[in-house]
Amino acid sequence: MKKRIQWGVVLLLPIITLGAMWMLRRDTSERNREWPTQMQYSPAYLSQTSNPVLPDGMTSQPPVAGTIPRGWMPFHYAPGAEEAARAGRELKNPFQSSEENLARGQYVYQNYCAVCHGATGGGDGPMIPRYPNPPSYKTEQSKTLADGAMFHAITVGRNNMPAHASQVGAEDRWKVILYIRRLQGM
Repeated sequence: MKKRIQWGVVLLLPIITLGAMWMLRRDTSERNREWPTQMQYSPAYLSQTSNPVLPDGMTSQPPVAGTIPRGWMPFHYAPGAEEAARAGRELKNPFQSSEENLARGQYVYQNYCAVCHGATGGGDGPMIPRYPNPPSYKTEQSKTLADGAMFHAITVGRNNMPAHASQVGAEDRWKVILYIRRLQGM
């Protein structure tokens, strides 16, 4: 009797399985069922469009107050001679005078500084006929200028020199100072 039941189950199980598969067969002309459907129809808003989901109705949200963008360091010095002197006292060059740093400093100097300051730092670049000569790096005043004060001048500008913070990254500004020190013969 047990063997008959076992054989009956063995024979009926495939028939029941195939019958269930036939009854639950998929209609290939329709899409599959998707759970949850909210993900399929999520609204994607363009950056500059209005957005009814957010409280102010804007898709592009302003940064949270007090946050600093990744890779950017704040510069806590204002323009002016007093702030330049303070920067000269407080800021120190974090880079050593290695060949790699000097090569990078030379590259940046040739692209951004040599136009006014000249290839040798003599204040005789090709733009000089149009503007007053910048100070030569060979003068005693330039040689005694602290690295932090030079960094301040490159960052926020000084006299007729415009600010270069938007074009030259902070690391490259320090490396330019290393290269200027080499031009000065220090």
